[in-house]
Amino acid sequence: MKKKYVLPLIFVAAGFFFVIGASAQATQAGNSQAGRIAGTVVDVSNDPVPDATVVLQGPSGDTHKVVTKDDGAFSFEDVTPGIAYQITVTAEGLSEWKSTVTVEPGQNKTLTDVRLRPATVQRAVTVGYSAKEVAAQQLKVEEQQRMLRVIPNMFVTYESHAEPLTPRMKFHLVYKTLTHPSFFVLMAAWAGVLQAADTPDWPKNAEGYGKRFGANLAGGAVEVLFTNGILASALHQDPRYFYQGTGTKKSRVRHAILAPFVCQGDNGVSQPNYSQWGGLLVSGALANAYYPESNRGAGLVFKNFGINMGFHVALGLAQEFIFSKFTSRGKH
Repeated sequence: MKKKYVLPLIFVAAGFFFVIGASAQATQAGNSQAGRIAGTVVDVSNDPVPDATVVLQGPSGDTHKVVTKDDGAFSFEDVTPGIAYQITVTAEGLSEWKSTVTVEPGQNKTLTDVRLRPATVQRAVTVGYSAKEVAAQQLKVEEQQRMLRVIPNMFVTYESHAEPLTPRMKFHLVYKTLTHPSFFVLMAAWAGVLQAADTPDWPKNAEGYGKRFGANLAGGAVEVLFTNGILASALHQDPRYFYQGTGTKKSRVRHAILAPFVCQGDNGVSQPNYSQWGGLLVSGALANAYYPESNRGAGLVFKNFGINMGFHVALGLAQEFIFSKFTSRGKH
């Protein structure tokens, strides 16, 4: 190669490698300047919302999607700075949340206001709407609810908006419960458990079993009648368990545990569950009339009250997480 061509070729090659190096440095600098968007999705009780869908969409239509973790957290990495992104958060049973967000070069931006509210239930309002008629329709559905297609599960409502029951409706559910064969089967089975545990102080023979069975029938009937009928009507309280079904496990557990202590009034306002407490105390007090003398007294009444309240807490948890899976629900 002639010497006169060597020097120009050297300059061309040097320029080429300079351009390549500058481009690589620019790319690296661009990546280091990318931003990050993160946040935590919560509900109105500030409980984290897992499995919520978070979508980040740019003005050109580019879309990125993530799902929140168990603690409600999410993040988007390598976000281009200076672009107005629309972020949308959705979750089952909760209202959609939207916002616009822009990051500066290298900024780590945390969203602190991603709070989802309960979804608004749209109900068509027609002329002549009657809450009593709707309650009657809902009652018919509840009467048909069966666990394993056999055992009634009538004192629970799966309605997102349940109308209050009239006193007559409350006593109707009481009658249906106390006259169903499953009530007698349950009391007979529980008498067998008490017989095996040798309590109350009746002999462990056929006569003792008969007394335990009769005592269970009397106690169970009095509790159901006073809790769900007499006191619920007099105090204007709803005797049903209101199935939550949505939200975090923590919020559902809290809802189930509080059910024996806090109920919904016929006016839709939460209030102390006086009907439940009164029904248990009346049932325990009347048991002094037919239990053996060694199993009577105020101390035993309050002891049994505490045990029964614990039982109803367990029953609420079962309604929320177990019974609902095996309960066939009627149709409107």
